[in-house]
Amino acid sequence: MFNWAKQQIAYVAGTQEPVYGPEALRSVAVEAEETPFTELKREDLTWAAMQSTCVETQIFYAYSKAGHVAFFEIIYSNVVYEFALAPGLEERHADYRLYQSGLRTTCQFLCKLFYPENQDPKTPPLWTSTQLSGNELSNDYVSFFATDCKVELSEDGSSYKIESSNDDRAVVDLTVSRVAPGFLAGTTGNTYFGTDPENPWGSMRHTFWPRCVATGSIKTGEEVLADFYNDHATFIHALQGMKPHHAAARWNFVNFHGPEYSAVMMEFTTPESYGSTVVNVGCIANNDGIVVAGCNGTATHTASKDDPVTGWEEPTEARYTWSGTDTDGKAVEAVIEGPLNRTDCVDIMAEVPGFIKTIISGAVGTRPYLYQFRPNLELKLKIGDEEVVEEGGVYAEATFIS
Repeated sequence: MFNWAKQQIAYVAGTQEPVYGPEALRSVAVEAEETPFTELKREDLTWAAMQSTCVETQIFYAYSKAGHVAFFEIIYSNVVYEFALAPGLEERHADYRLYQSGLRTTCQFLCKLFYPENQDPKTPPLWTSTQLSGNELSNDYVSFFATDCKVELSEDGSSYKIESSNDDRAVVDLTVSRVAPGFLAGTTGNTYFGTDPENPWGSMRHTFWPRCVATGSIKTGEEVLADFYNDHATFIHALQGMKPHHAAARWNFVNFHGPEYSAVMMEFTTPESYGSTVVNVGCIANNDGIVVAGCNGTATHTASKDDPVTGWEEPTEARYTWSGTDTDGKAVEAVIEGPLNRTDCVDIMAEVPGFIKTIISGAVGTRPYLYQFRPNLELKLKIGDEEVVEEGGVYAEATFIS
C-alpha cells in the first residue's frame, strides 16, 4: 500500500528526472547576448493560463515609509495527473474515472506583512493564504478575478488595483503604479527545457516592473495594519511552465529600493538534470527609466551557517551584482553586499500532512524551505565614470528545494 501511494504522488509531483545535461536547457541569457532586455507592452502582461502542469504567479512587493514590508500574491497552479485507484477500490468509487486522468486548477491569494523591526514588542509577520473560488480572467487575459478578490490592470497598462477581502485578518486595498518601464530579459523572457529546442517540454519566464509606487492599506476589520502612500513597490509576473521542482533546485531573489534607484534580481539554479545551470535576470532602474537590465548578474552567499531544523546552510551574508551597458553605451556595474538579517524561514510544505510530506520527499528528493531577509544595505553603482552610493531597504529570499 505504501509503494502504491508513493507512486500516485509521483504521478502528480514527478519523480526525479534523468540527467539530460545543460544542453537540454536554452537559457534566456542566449537571447540576452544580442538583446539584453525588452520593455514591456500591455500584451506582455497577459496570464498564460496553461492547460498543462504549471505554476503562474503575480506578486506585488510594497515597502512603507514606516518600515512595513508586504507582499501580495496570486498563485494559479495546474496539476495534470494520471493514475489508477488501488486494486479493489474501483467498484467503491462511481466516479473513479476522475481519478484516472485530468487537470486540476487551483488559485490562492497570499498576503504576508512584516512589521517595522523597531516595533516593540517585535510582532511576528502576518501571514494569510486563502484558496479562491469563482476564478476567471478578463477577456484579454490581463486581469484576474475571483470571489472577494481581484487583481485588475488599468486600461493604459500602467497600474494594478489589488483588492482582497477573503480573509478578515488581511483586507487588502492597494494600487501599484509603474514608474520606470517594465521589462523582460532578451526578446521573449523565456528559458526552455527539453532535448529538442524546437519542441521544449517546459519553460520559465519572468516579467518585471522594477520601480513602482504603492498606495493603499492592509486592514483587520477597522484596524489599519499598514498604510502605503506613494511608497516603493515592485511587481513580478512569473510562469513556471512545468513541474516547479523539475525546473529549479534553488532560488535567489533580491529587491532594493533607495531614494533614487531600485534594483531587482531573480536567479534560479536548475536541478542536476539540466546541469545545475544558473539563470539570472536583473535590473537597475530609476524614475527616468531602466539603467541596465539583462542576464549578467550574480547572487552569491558569501557566508552561511548550518541550520539543523531545515538541514540546509542558512545564508548569513550575500553579494549581488549587476553589469551591462546603459542606453548611451556606458558601462554599468552595481553591487549590493553585506549581512542578511533573517526575519523568517518558511517550510513550504508545512500545510502538507506529515506522511504525505515523507512520501513526496522520498519520491522526488524535495525539501523546500524559504529564508527571508530584510537588511538595510548600500547600492554601489558606477555608470561610466560616475559613481553613486545610496542606502536603501532590501527584501531578499533564498529558497532551497532539492
